[in-house]
Amino acid sequence: MLTTRDNSSLLMIDVQTRLLPQIHNAQSMVAANAFLLKTAHLFLVPIVATVQYVAGLGPTHPSLQDILAGWEIEPIEKATFSALQDEACKKQVMSLDRAHVVVVGIESHVCVQQTVLDLLEAGVRPVVVRDAVSSRNPVDLETSLRRMETAGAIITTAESLAFGWCRESGTPEFKEMLGYVKEFDAAKIAAAADSKT
Repeated sequence: MLTTRDNSSLLMIDVQTRLLPQIHNAQSMVAANAFLLKTAHLFLVPIVATVQYVAGLGPTHPSLQDILAGWEIEPIEKATFSALQDEACKKQVMSLDRAHVVVVGIESHVCVQQTVLDLLEAGVRPVVVRDAVSSRNPVDLETSLRRMETAGAIITTAESLAFGWCRESGTPEFKEMLGYVKEFDAAKIAAAADSKT
């Protein structure tokens, strides 16, 4: 059941600029996505990213796009809500042949949920990162998390997943990851402060 660096990939769904202002806890959710992208790259976990209707929803959030571009990862533009209903995305995700697909992004009750259900149908165990997904409405978010978990998805948090990928302390990778953890903690504090103003 443990999600490891060797048995998982990371799928980031539609974290786009024009949708984010409407998203619940958007700032901390983006920070969680950035943390997981960096951590996945550190531990050589394959990354796939998508965007939906770029003309209307805009490109990937700039901070996330900068991370992806640094590793020459280009988001796949899709028209389907489920990433697995897009042939190019499905081919890329399934060709990685990983038992677990870690799913993050927006919106939890639409594109994330439909992708997760399709992954289960395809025989892959989805891992949904609670603090790295969101929706416009908190009710939609919480309801979709319950539905996905009931269907068979694993629900976890960004930091828990990252430490599972890391496996042990005292390594150079562990020390680098701790730097990402500190950045993530600072971003969460800033997001909480912004939400009170």
